[in-house]
Amino acid sequence: MENKENKVSIIDLYKDKNLTVKQEQLNVILNQDPPKSWVKIHPFVKNWKYLPIDKVEFLLKKFFKAYRIEVIEYKQIFNAISCHVRVHYLNPATSEWDYHDGIAAVELQTKKDTGNLQADFSNVNKGACTMALPIAKSLAIKDACDMFGSVFGANLNRKDVQPYSMDEKLLN
Repeated sequence: MENKENKVSIIDLYKDKNLTVKQEQLNVILNQDPPKSWVKIHPFVKNWKYLPIDKVEFLLKKFFKAYRIEVIEYKQIFNAISCHVRVHYLNPATSEWDYHDGIAAVELQTKKDTGNLQADFSNVNKGACTMALPIAKSLAIKDACDMFGSVFGANLNRKDVQPYSMDEKLLN
């Protein structure tokens, strides 16, 4: 026989219920789908959906008002440029700064019909790094922002998605 006095819920762990409700409300908003008109199909990856960086930056401004992008590291890895960023944001529910990290890598553009990797890199186009690094940075920002939720594009390419809704136990 189960003892009801020993039954504990996750809500019992939170000290500040008002703060928890605010954070939950923010989570509900962040887990709505983005406007369909914002979602684009990648030109080179078949059926791959994404949000353009201008939409992600708009959402950062809209939801967090105060944010900053920190480039932690960028480097060349074989035939690609990689970038690691940290998106710092002011959480409107807690009024505290927090962050999400994101990473991305972009292949260096090579001369037509030469393949993408030669040991001497003689086939790399002039200006390839100049193009690849900002693209890698944008992709890393979008990767970090995916952690906020669906509105930032987190679930665009997932097959099974659990819909997010307000925890009704918080409202009692």
